[in-house]
Amino acid sequence: MKNLFSLILAGMIGGAITLGGFHLVNPNYLTDTNDSATQFINSSSSQSNVPFDFKSAAKKSMPVVVHITASEDEKKGNDSRNMDSFFDFFGGGFGPQKGTGSGVIYSKDGYIITNNHVIDFADKVEVTLYDNRTFEAKVVGKDKTTDLAVIKIEATDLPTLELANSDIAEVGEWVLAVGNPFDLTSTVTAGIISAKGRDINIISGKKSIESFIQTDAAVNPGNSGGALVDAKGRLLGINSAIATQTGSFAGYSFAIPINIVTKVVDDLIQYGKTQRGLIGIDIETLDSEQASQLGVNINQGVVVLGVIDGSAGQFAGILPYDIITQVNGKQVKTAPELQELVGRKRPGDTVQLTILRDGKTKNMSVRLKAG
Repeated sequence: MKNLFSLILAGMIGGAITLGGFHLVNPNYLTDTNDSATQFINSSSSQSNVPFDFKSAAKKSMPVVVHITASEDEKKGNDSRNMDSFFDFFGGGFGPQKGTGSGVIYSKDGYIITNNHVIDFADKVEVTLYDNRTFEAKVVGKDKTTDLAVIKIEATDLPTLELANSDIAEVGEWVLAVGNPFDLTSTVTAGIISAKGRDINIISGKKSIESFIQTDAAVNPGNSGGALVDAKGRLLGINSAIATQTGSFAGYSFAIPINIVTKVVDDLIQYGKTQRGLIGIDIETLDSEQASQLGVNINQGVVVLGVIDGSAGQFAGILPYDIITQVNGKQVKTAPELQELVGRKRPGDTVQLTILRDGKTKNMSVRLKAG
């Protein structure tokens, strides 16, 4: 009995020491008995004008995100599978392709943004709204270089979202991912922006633009084409990809920034295809080894590897091994950032480049050509 009492007393003392130690490590966590962990988090959030409560942002965004079902014509699907003997071997099976994804209502009269890979194969696209109304959609335009597409339904007075400015969004900001993962409609997850200007080499082709917003908001198959929303409920990007070895979310997801989305989408609506203005140069991100070889004292920028004959870059006077550091006064640290900024422009538009050549800074004006 005496031994039992001693054990109980030792446990109580040990527990008190542990609790006291945690209080010393994080003194803000334990307040008086009227405070709570939620109050502590809200206090921290209020200093940065970011609400911990995302109910308002979720309420705004859920009605704007739609469920998309895409399907391939049965005969066309069977014919294409019969021509590809490897398809069944790798698990594709026979018959037409079918898939689901998400989309974001762009205009009150029925234009909807989604990913190109959600509808690229489809002969029939069906859209289900938040209020369960279903429409057959027509494909307005697709752009493989950005993995964006626009579809249209015949409807009016649809809800839309205010657009954010993805240029000024910062790493560490709270965001919501809204979509239909695994056919679970109107699903909202939260996370933070964990990186910007991320290139993950999933879009093939020399003209591809990858400058993703990376987040840790959970995104899974079916979220593609859905909304990345900031804490104020503004559209910040279109969810497009995940980093995974299993096919499901493994910690990071990637969204196309809204500032490139709007340019591509407006082009698709107006012209049926994108109007790309190009400098006509081969580039890569500067690293410390290249900086040493080139004898420059900077480690961030974009190195020109080559200039295409007859291109806008050649006419402007750009040379191999020039280092581009700014576009229109905005600093560029990586090749994806440069591609995104130029990718927003159309043929005939002019961009102002700041370059470093032979240790000297030079400004030049480049009138973009069609690609």
